[in-house]
Parts: sequence; C-alpha cells; structure tokens
Amino acid sequence: MTCRCAVDLHIHSCLSPCADDDMTPNNIAGMAFVKSLDCIAVTDHNAAFNLPALEKTCREMNVVLLPGIEVTSREEVHILTYFPDVPTAVDFGRMVYGRLPPVKNRPDIFGGQILLDEEDEPVGELDTLLIQATDLSIEQIETLCTQAGGLCVAAHINRSSNSLLGNLGFLPPRPRFAALEVYRGAPAPAVDTGAYKILYASDAHRLGDIAEREFFLDLPERSREGLFSYLRACKDRVKGGD
Repeated sequence: MTCRCAVDLHIHSCLSPCADDDMTPNNIAGMAFVKSLDCIAVTDHNAAFNLPALEKTCREMNVVLLPGIEVTSREEVHILTYFPDVPTAVDFGRMVYGRLPPVKNRPDIFGGQILLDEEDEPVGELDTLLIQATDLSIEQIETLCTQAGGLCVAAHINRSSNSLLGNLGFLPPRPRFAALEVYRGAPAPAVDTGAYKILYASDAHRLGDIAEREFFLDLPERSREGLFSYLRACKDRVKGGD
C-alpha cells in the first residue's frame, strides 16, 4: 500500500533575500495547510537557520516538513539538498554558509535575510549575501551531502540559468542525483533524463506561488521518513542502472 501525497519540495522563506518578507514560518505552514499540501520542503539559499521554527509551525499545521537547502555550486548551478532531520540540515547549512565569499548583503538591493522564531518574531539577520556561489563544486556538494546522510536533487533543470542544462549544457554522468527537478513555469527539458525521477515544484518566493494540490508522490507513508525513503529509493534505482 502507498499513500498519495501532494507535495511542493522547493519553497523559500524570508531568509532568502530574493523571497518576500511575508514568507515566514507560520505563513508558509498556514498556506501549505490551506492548499491541502501533505509535504513541503523549505530550501533557502545556502543556509538553513529558519528550519527549526518551520519544523514547529508545520507540525502545528499537520504538514510534513522535509528539511532542505538550495546550495549554489561554484559552477553557479543550484542543487537541492534534503536531509532526514532538521539538526543535520542546520549543521550542513552552517558549513555551506561558511563556504560563501565574504560579501555582505545589501538589503536595500537584494532584500533582507531574516531569521525568525516560531512566532514569526525576528531574531536577527545574516550578514553574508546568500545568493552567491559557494566554492564547492557540484560533485563536492553531492559527496558532502551524502556523507551527512542527505540526498541531492538537481534544481529546475529546465531554466536557462543556475541549472545543469542552462550552465553546463548537458546532464553529467556524475554525480548521481536522487532526482531531477523541473520548474513548473518553464517548458519541459528537451533532453533524455534516463532513469531519473522527475519532480515538479513551485520554487516559491511568494506565498501565492506555493503549489496547489498538483504535484503528487506515492509514498510508503505520509511522513518525513516516508518521503525521504522514497527519494532514497529513487537514487538507488538510478545507481542500479550503472
């Protein structure tokens, strides 16, 4: 038996400077509840410090939260990294944040990088600009993520920038990802994706952009563990094709 779950696995909170300030933990969890989503992933750029608050608000709304980070490689390719628990994601995000160039954010230009608690109260801001490339290669990100117990998904491969196809022009044979993400607002990629599972997500930076009940996965159970094991099985099937 499987559980058919509505998912949106690429959402940004107001920690990402490119996201609206009203992308708060309570607003994100509340919108996911209103839209009857079963599982979401919040994947801020190169940091994960709002995930503890989101874990609490999602639990209150009975929405499954998959902890994630959208990491920018030195090739300026976006890689979604997912983790089995929030502390692991926060630790990985702290490492990633430390691999950014020491360029300070300009909130008047790029937007705020707001840290919030579970009551949506500001508790600080990050100084280093998050929407930069780290000094980590695509392969290094995948290796480090795997070592931390996480899984990698290549983000919005059908976009013209910050994607494997847009920046590299091809899908590399290595590393092996758990899946490939396709952004719903652009045409599907004209490339053979082989054994990869294709995921669809909103890449929401505004509350209204969070997906409706339109993207579904057949999970072993409606839980973080069920979602993570589903993605791990997707990666195993890709590796099995070697």
